[in-house]
Amino acid sequence: MAAERLQFHEMGLDDRLLKAVADLGWSRPTLIQEKAIPLALEGKDLLARARTGSGKTAAYAVPVIQRILASKQSVREQEVRALILVPTKELGQQVQTMIRQLTAYCSRDVRVADITGKADLSAQRPILMEKPDVVVGTPSRVLAHLNAHNLLLQSSLETLVVDEADLLFSFGFETDLKNLLCHLPKIYQSFLMSATLTEDVEALKELLLHNPVVLKLQGSQLPDSSQLQQYSIKCEEEDKFLLVYTLLKLRLVQGKTLVFVGAVERCYRLKLFLEQFGIPACVLNSELPVQSRCHIITQFNQGFYDYIIATDEQSLADPTAPPQAAAAKGKKKKKKGAERGGRTKDKEYGVSRGVDFQSVANVINFDFPTAVESYVHRVGRTARADNPGTALSFVSHTELALLSEVEEALSGDNAECVLKPYQFKMEEIEGFRYRCRDAMRSVTKQAVREARLKEIKQELLNSEKLKTYFEDNPRDLQLLRHDKDLHPAVVKPHLRNVPEYLVPETLRGVLNPLSSRRRKRRKEKPDGVVKGKFKNIRGKNPLKSFRYSGARSGKGKAAHS
Repeated sequence: MAAERLQFHEMGLDDRLLKAVADLGWSRPTLIQEKAIPLALEGKDLLARARTGSGKTAAYAVPVIQRILASKQSVREQEVRALILVPTKELGQQVQTMIRQLTAYCSRDVRVADITGKADLSAQRPILMEKPDVVVGTPSRVLAHLNAHNLLLQSSLETLVVDEADLLFSFGFETDLKNLLCHLPKIYQSFLMSATLTEDVEALKELLLHNPVVLKLQGSQLPDSSQLQQYSIKCEEEDKFLLVYTLLKLRLVQGKTLVFVGAVERCYRLKLFLEQFGIPACVLNSELPVQSRCHIITQFNQGFYDYIIATDEQSLADPTAPPQAAAAKGKKKKKKGAERGGRTKDKEYGVSRGVDFQSVANVINFDFPTAVESYVHRVGRTARADNPGTALSFVSHTELALLSEVEEALSGDNAECVLKPYQFKMEEIEGFRYRCRDAMRSVTKQAVREARLKEIKQELLNSEKLKTYFEDNPRDLQLLRHDKDLHPAVVKPHLRNVPEYLVPETLRGVLNPLSSRRRKRRKEKPDGVVKGKFKNIRGKNPLKSFRYSGARSGKGKAAHS
């Protein structure tokens, strides 16, 4: 069967595109790419559902670039030929990076512009006036530019792509999307890419697609159990903190880990809690500037950090609520937020959605997601492509109904339960509970509020640096870290170390980093009496080797005797 699979060089792609694909190390197309690219090159509209990490971005980026290269052979006039709509700024930057990698050998012929950022419309106007071939943006941002006449699509647009289509309506872009359609030509090719096929996606299909080919690849929304291990453990609030502390401190969870919480306040509470035990972690939420968020993701992918605590706030909002109602609600809360000194949240933030975190070994749902789609997008950050991954969900008694919903949606016809119970003996870590309570007492509401303000101020400064200084000094960008201790809570130094008597017998000497270090040191020394650090060797000890060479006076003799 493997021999029958279509390869990139058999798709009739431009040589420059094939060379860029080879440089990226893609030996063969993924299933979605193998099916979607030839259909797209035939000019068909596509609705593709494939799980996260299956290569959906390249599945539409390759035919978009190929079509532009083909049209430029006959028409030399510079126009905006492709529009890619994304729900979040982070995904926008990722799509731009992917297209730049694929156009490495034809960058003069295919130019791409990402307009998802928070810059003023006037600042982005010169970029759009140059008429880049591909424009990437959120529906609201693209509509704003269309209304300001910075962007004209009526006569030139050939391809429209909606990435992560299932999220656009839940992010409140329904009205923007419908208004945007008035600015598009009557005939264009459309691609809808989605991890799930919801009612919102069906509504989008009616709006945008003309006689589409529907690709429903992979029956399951997530990889099977041979690639992705999914576990759940029932625990209440205090046990959640106790469990995450012991799992990370005793290195029971190894590799890069994403920890998802449900609110910004919880994000900082958990960061301060882990700080008490000397466990550094980055924070990602909608209050941080977009430059900082993207920089944190880049550094995490490069291996700078092991742990990110991310909020998945969109899942807390009612996705069925109309955007007008959400806006009215926001106005009421704005004054209250200003009084508290909080920053405005970015409604186009999304870390669990579509962003390509690389080499994530584990996802921990510290707070269980409130919708099946949210669970799929969170857990989809691990086990991407052919890499293995683990997902662990903490479930309180109030979240049991949500767990049942997720299990029912993911199991489908398969009677076997997808989320297996995590076999962990809580009584074995009971000795850590007093330390956990000690740390939780230090993390007060005041400490969380101070940490939140301090982090935002610091990241705002970093964000300005990222825009100006680091443009001229790209090497120094690597030195800017986002996992430094915030320290508004009182840190007790003794909590950083784990005494050997607290470690469960089954793990003693195996996973406790402190005891293993001590054992290594002991092995290096020869058997026998272990000498102290201060070596009593003649000639080295100044008290033993001291010689008095002064004149021998009577006083001296008296003193000597």
